[in-house]
Amino acid sequence: MADEKLKLEDLLDGVQRIDEDGRIDTVAIIGAGVMGQGIAQTISAAGLDVILVEQDPEHLKMAQDSLKCSMDREVARWAMTSSEVKSILSRIKWATDFKEIPNCDLIIEAVDENFDLKVKIFKELDKIAKQGTIIISNTSTLSLTKISGTLLRSDHIIGMHFLNPVPKVPLVELVRGLHTSDKTVEKMKTFAQRIGKTAVEVYEYPGFVTTRAIVPLLNEAMHILLEGVATAKDIDTAMRLGYNFNVGPLEMADSMGLDEVLAWMESLWATLGEPRYRPCPILRKLVRERKLGKKTGEGFFKYDTNGKIIY
Repeated sequence: MADEKLKLEDLLDGVQRIDEDGRIDTVAIIGAGVMGQGIAQTISAAGLDVILVEQDPEHLKMAQDSLKCSMDREVARWAMTSSEVKSILSRIKWATDFKEIPNCDLIIEAVDENFDLKVKIFKELDKIAKQGTIIISNTSTLSLTKISGTLLRSDHIIGMHFLNPVPKVPLVELVRGLHTSDKTVEKMKTFAQRIGKTAVEVYEYPGFVTTRAIVPLLNEAMHILLEGVATAKDIDTAMRLGYNFNVGPLEMADSMGLDEVLAWMESLWATLGEPRYRPCPILRKLVRERKLGKKTGEGFFKYDTNGKIIY
């Protein structure tokens, strides 16, 4: 009897380990903006099922059209095939509510860089997600510890800062909050590798590595333009050819979305108080005019429907 009891306990322990360390097959993404779309495409391309959630049918339809259009441009460039596009889209399910999220193995929050909004979403996810589910934030500047401070599963909260364009950038910053467990970190390292990303582990600090390093460069390029030292085209040409950049800093900012860049700068300026993060006036002006970069067709440059600069 003792042997049978021992075997039963071993079996139950094995089942528990399988449940805790089981594969991630279905991922929910909250927020179908540019980043959410890119994350969904990347995860789906790795063979996982994705549920992409947006706030209402109108924004959901815009996101569907935007993702399809983006991949169609890649097909036109021979960077993807029509079969790959069809396969990726077949694994993405679109939704406007959280009703299917409890069945997901992993949840990624990818909404705007708004602290109160992220906290509200995390509190709701904490209530409905199944036990053991890891909840990720794609925040680039906000405190993960503060966002997850009141949650029951704070050890299962981690940051994964993807860079835009997500399908093409092979890096992800893995952000450890104050209460993030080692096990959660290791599982997310494995997940990052599975979706084709190299994970760089960073400790929570405003801007982490990539945002904190790139923002001063973007800001300085904007000041050079504002001061009339050179044209936007010549600033970007100088940086591309002089320092072997793939794109210049002003086109890079346009690709990121000028409203997002402004939000990063304001957050870093408020938390660190250093002048190099204070947003350039020309950036504020463009955002006020809703010239947000490639996603609106105009920012520091004008763009055609394929996202190419019109000189």
